Amino acid sequence: MTVRSTSVLPERKDPPVAGGLVALFDDVALLARAAAASIDDVGAAAGRASVKAAGVVVDDTAVTPQYVQGLSADREIPIIRKIALGSLRNKLLIILPAILLLSQFLPWLLTPILMVGGAYLCYEGAEKVWHKIHGGHDEHASAEEAMPDEKTIVTGAVRTDFILSAEIMVISLNEVASEGFWSRAVILAVVGVLITVLVYGVVGLIVKMDDAGLRLSQSSKKGVAGLGRGLVKGMPRLLTALTVVGTAAMLWVGGHILLVGSDELGFHALYGALHHVEEAVHEATGALGGVLAWVVDTLASALVGLVVGALVVLVVSLTLHRRKNSGAAATTTH
Repeated sequence: MTVRSTSVLPERKDPPVAGGLVALFDDVALLARAAAASIDDVGAAAGRASVKAAGVVVDDTAVTPQYVQGLSADREIPIIRKIALGSLRNKLLIILPAILLLSQFLPWLLTPILMVGGAYLCYEGAEKVWHKIHGGHDEHASAEEAMPDEKTIVTGAVRTDFILSAEIMVISLNEVASEGFWSRAVILAVVGVLITVLVYGVVGLIVKMDDAGLRLSQSSKKGVAGLGRGLVKGMPRLLTALTVVGTAAMLWVGGHILLVGSDELGFHALYGALHHVEEAVHEATGALGGVLAWVVDTLASALVGLVVGALVVLVVSLTLHRRKNSGAAATTTH
């Protein structure tokens, strides 16, 4: 009998698909955790930067409602939407790239540019005060009779918002200056979007509260109807108060920008004196020291803003008056 030799074939091994997938999933999970941590870091940094800029955000919220006064109710939200989109374009397409590049290559230019914007805010605020005190009643009456030019309203609002947005973004930039270039870019973009949504969302609610009050006043429930009537009656006063607050905010923010900027440029006397007064008030008033020191800083900044703004108004008025006279003389000659 012939014994046939049989060779034992080696055991076939499947490719390590399962192990590879497990390793791949581990890598994906690791990347996901790293991305989540990065998002958390961005969110936390954006939150810190937004809180630091909260004072200017309040100013921006107070300034904006005055631009829709005198408009019909159906045009208020569309105008606010246009201003909000203009504000977002300001922040993301102009201010963000500009301050990132300047902070990277020419950081010393940020302060002077910001001070020019602060002087413009002072001018805007002082001009409103001047018109309130000395403005011609006939001119105001004729202006009120005419339909508001929406394009002019939006342009003026976006121009003022540009300065406030620049201040917000620069303050936020200072809070994340230690981050890398791209981290700064992402954080500031998040801050810009969040603050724009917050400011103009609140502004939209403010200007439509009278409409909400009108609906509530038609309710069959007396308490609800009374609340609605109170909102309808109170909204004109609130908008007037916000106009005053907005004007004061322009002077305050503009003056504060100039004070801090002058100190950063090496002119320490004015800001140093204010800082000493703040410290004295803080130490002398105990528990209320922080609040009263802030009030002192705010009033001093507003006073500086008013003085600088008045000077700019005077220069602009004299320049325009001289140009008008030159034009009138040239017309007479011809």
